[in-house]
Order: sequence, then structure tokens, then C-alpha cells
Amino acid sequence: MASRFNDLLSIRPQILSARVYDGIGAEEAFQNKTLRPIIKLQHDLLIAVFKNYIAKHKNIFLDLSLEEQIKYITNAIQKDIKFRNSLKGMIIGQFTVEEYELYIKNSSALNKRMMAIVKERLIHSIQLFVQPKTLQA
Repeated sequence: MASRFNDLLSIRPQILSARVYDGIGAEEAFQNKTLRPIIKLQHDLLIAVFKNYIAKHKNIFLDLSLEEQIKYITNAIQKDIKFRNSLKGMIIGQFTVEEYELYIKNSSALNKRMMAIVKERLIHSIQLFVQPKTLQA
């Protein structure tokens, strides 16, 4: 098990702005120490998964205005339980056993933090979901 623990931690990117210090709340510490690095690590997969989500929903997303696209992302994460659970699984699957044990003690609050970070990442990457218009002569 030590091998899995070390392997998981070794592949996570460091986020220098994600500080953990004395006096920080347990949820914020978990967010900065565990969630943010894992979500950054999984960024490319999260983008691919959302592209697939768009395709499975008949590419409606592509015809929306920017404001509507942001609402679409928000609704997909908040209201599509299967999609939300899939996203959570991609992140939880990268936890060490110790992190998982911390997570299950307050999973509801940590899920909110997790999904908020994923939502922000998808919104900040929105240009990756839009297919470029072809130039016509």
C-alpha cells in the first residue's frame, strides 16, 4: 500500500498558491492539499469527459451564447447526478486511503468544494469546447 500512496502523491502537481497553514480550517486544508492538485492533474481528462458530455447531448452546447454555456456547465454539474458522480469518481479515485478516510468524515461539504473547483476549471476552459468556424472563401 505504501507504493500506491507514494505513487499517487508523486504524480500530483504542486500548486504553490494552495497554502496550508496553522489556523486554516480542515475543509480548506483538504481542498488545498488534496482536491486542487488532483483536479489539476485530472484537467485533461475532465475536458475530454465534458466534450463527450456535449456530444452525447446533441452538441446543443455549441449553439449557446457564452452566458448560456456557463449556465449549461453549472447545470450539468449540479443537476445531472450521473455526470456529477462520474466527476467525483475521477477525483476520489486519486485519493490515498488516508485522504479517503478524511473525505468520508465530511463528504457533503468536500463534494461542494470539489464540484465548485471542477466547474471553475471547465468555465475557464470554455474555449476548448467551442468548435472553430471554418473560413469560407
